[in-house]
Amino acid sequence: MEGRSKTKRKSRARKETDGVIKAPLYSKAGTEKKELALNKEIFGGPVNQRLLNLVERGYSAALRSGTASTKTRGEVRGGGRKPWKQKGTGRARHGSRRSPIWRGGGTVFGPRPRDYSVPLSEGMKKKALISALSLRAREKNILCLEDTQLAKPKTKEFVKILTALPLARKRTLCVVEELHPVLKRATRNLSGILKVEPARELNAYQVLRWPKLLIEEKALPVIEARLLEIKEEK
Repeated sequence: MEGRSKTKRKSRARKETDGVIKAPLYSKAGTEKKELALNKEIFGGPVNQRLLNLVERGYSAALRSGTASTKTRGEVRGGGRKPWKQKGTGRARHGSRRSPIWRGGGTVFGPRPRDYSVPLSEGMKKKALISALSLRAREKNILCLEDTQLAKPKTKEFVKILTALPLARKRTLCVVEELHPVLKRATRNLSGILKVEPARELNAYQVLRWPKLLIEEKALPVIEARLLEIKEEK
């Protein structure tokens, strides 16, 4: 009985501590300053996997250019004259060299230019972003950074910051308050391992594509201002 009561107390204590969602705040030197309390409505919401799948499909479909095109027999050049007479040759009858069964002829049911985009409402996009952020917070893959200001637009300067942080060499999405020209120039050669995105343009597709999430401390209020509008509209 005593063992059961102890386990119950431990589970209650865990539930109380789990109510506050925290993320470590690091300096550019890689030292952990403190733990930031994240907004529970944004980083502690339910993870709607069905909605995430729909939104990921919608964003990826919108990236398709949809310019693949083939020519039908009416668009292929040539074929104005009958290849040979209808009867007497012993060969099959044909009326045009542009027939789909001829080499160099038209294509039947080939791809045509089309729009692959899937309509997504603004509410779906914002709720999917909350689900994606909550998923990363649940996985303990969110880190916060004091600031991302650099003195010079040098790639090695930002690489020093990345190597000092416990990112485990994983592909990282860095969310900043504003994407300044110096930071943009310093990180443009790191496209394979890092993507820098302003907080006002953050979406669920980006959060799902990049395993680690590095958020600038000043970017947190921008994210909250964007996503808490749903609650106010209701």
